[in-house]
Amino acid sequence: MAKDKSGYIIAAAFIGPGTVTTASLAGANFGFHLVWALLFSVFATIVLQDMAARLGVASGQGLATAMKSMTHQPWLKNLFILLIVSAIGIGNAAYESGNLTGAAIGLNAFVQLGIGPWAFLLGVLAVALLWTGSYKWIETVLVYLVFTMAGVFFVTLLVAKPDIPLMFAQLLTPRLDTDAITTVLALIGTTIVPYNLFLHASLVAKSSYQHDKQQAVVACRRQSARAISMGGLITLVIMATAMMAFFNQAATLDASNMGEQLKPVLGDKAQWFFALGLFAAGLTSAITAPLAAAYALTGALGLSDDMKSTGFKLVWLVIILIGVSVAAWGFKPLPAIIFAQATNALLLPIIAIFLLVVMNKSAALGNFKNNWKSNTAGVIVVGTVIGLGLYKLVNMFS
Repeated sequence: MAKDKSGYIIAAAFIGPGTVTTASLAGANFGFHLVWALLFSVFATIVLQDMAARLGVASGQGLATAMKSMTHQPWLKNLFILLIVSAIGIGNAAYESGNLTGAAIGLNAFVQLGIGPWAFLLGVLAVALLWTGSYKWIETVLVYLVFTMAGVFFVTLLVAKPDIPLMFAQLLTPRLDTDAITTVLALIGTTIVPYNLFLHASLVAKSSYQHDKQQAVVACRRQSARAISMGGLITLVIMATAMMAFFNQAATLDASNMGEQLKPVLGDKAQWFFALGLFAAGLTSAITAPLAAAYALTGALGLSDDMKSTGFKLVWLVIILIGVSVAAWGFKPLPAIIFAQATNALLLPIIAIFLLVVMNKSAALGNFKNNWKSNTAGVIVVGTVIGLGLYKLVNMFS
């Protein structure tokens, strides 16, 4: 059985410019008081991605195909298609502009060509990687970029000598109030990314585990837990560096000075380290977002999900072109990124409910259907996110 790295690709997918921005703002404004939201997000991501991986291994299908096969009612099939196309296709196109812009900002710190030209060149690079149709090529690039991302922030934290007792004290005094709820939802929305559920199921299905599916499920579960936990740890480290630089300090963090959180530690090299991390984060998501959209939309529309097929290539190419166009025209990426994260948080319960239904009803799963433990964990995740969303809405209108 060939070694699969899909779990690390999922980790790479949720560590994007939105994650860097959100984690920095969370640490700068709330210290470690919101770490509980990150821990919940990591737990929820592991639970839901385990279901998606089991679906791919057991049925050989992606989530979109499995959702459609659940019903023979034409109107319900069309509803599924509309949901997937609007939520995943349009959402990923908007998200792509922020991914490319974030990576371009990182590269522009090294060579000042401008955000537009760098976004165009990065778009060309993403097209080149995806056009080859080589899963191994793409997974290798993404895994190395994940470790690059981790290295940048871990080095910073080690050199910084953080105040561990203060961090633990704040960790044990969690916050959930009107000031913090938006950041809490942003942390959840940037970590538990709905399109990753489609991506993971499709990547695992493409790995064609047919000889020992039980062993494959165990291997996927362990790898996903390690990879997602590592992604969560990277997010935690970003929160820690921002906390040390900005929490209860005179300076406030904004888009123009995020790199300053590393300056007390790395001096003049801080902007270079931060730029490298932002580039790695942006490029990983810039590749995975269109790839996930292609798997989701081809599955929903009944097209071939072969990476070399015309329909598959057309979907991800359109996503990248939209992202490059928006980034090159100079629109501010932060509103688009925040909107995408909020959409993710609102969309998540809907997709998660569909996933839970598929994992309990699909005949193709056999012995790999959800047990009571998986269902309980899934219900806790969905219920918590819905509860936080309602809390936000109540506070908006009260």
